[in-house]
Amino acid sequence: MERISFKEASGVYNALRVGQNYVDQCGLDYKLMKLVRLRVSQINSCAYCLDMHYKEAIHAGETPLRIISVSAWRETSYYTPQERAALAFAETLTHMPAEENSDSIHDELKKHFTQEEIANLTMVIIQINSWNRLVRSFGPEPGLYKVPAAAATV
Repeated sequence: MERISFKEASGVYNALRVGQNYVDQCGLDYKLMKLVRLRVSQINSCAYCLDMHYKEAIHAGETPLRIISVSAWRETSYYTPQERAALAFAETLTHMPAEENSDSIHDELKKHFTQEEIANLTMVIIQINSWNRLVRSFGPEPGLYKVPAAAATV
């Protein structure tokens, strides 16, 4: 049940789009960003975003096994060390435990990403958390998302 349409809140949508446009062009691996978006959307229970990012990940060639397992990434051997570092970082920034120091997470990130890439990854996580909250508030119907024909693939 849609509570607020994006048309009625075009200013809010456009403000988030500016950040999203930056993230989309930041140069991080597309599939990595999809995994991060899926994991954060799982944590935030955002069905609409899960539908969107699942479909886009499949469109980009991601495997169903890696998509379905992303919530249990620690239990698997098929995520790269870079993906593992990004997923751990995404979970930490999404949960934001007050008592947790993120130095060790940054130490791991620095093994796989430049400082600029870490900053961009931070923005990816901020952005999907914002979209999750907006979508959960507005209430668009999950399951209806269609991947645009011109969607980036890799």
